[in-house]
Amino acid sequence: MRETGSRPYRITHATGGAAFAVHVVPRASKNEISGLHGDAIKVRLTAPPVEGAANQALVKFLAERLGVPESCIEIISGAAARDKLVCVLGMSPEQLEARLAALT
Repeated sequence: MRETGSRPYRITHATGGAAFAVHVVPRASKNEISGLHGDAIKVRLTAPPVEGAANQALVKFLAERLGVPESCIEIISGAAARDKLVCVLGMSPEQLEARLAALT
């Protein structure tokens, strides 16, 4: 586990990039990063959890926030759950940590 300031979250090496845990709250009033949920970053999305809409919204939201193309964001596990493991392709864990620290 890595810590940035007083906010712990886990970043791991993944094939072709770095991965981190996300806890998604669908049907929120706005798209935002709203802190932490255990060792995962909590992301609130306006999209409903129906037919992949929340997953698509998560990929778009994270791509915009991290400054990478949507094709670089991949949901590795948890596609049908609120707790997901997300990989950012082409980014080292250190680079991802720096970008996430600026957002959380």
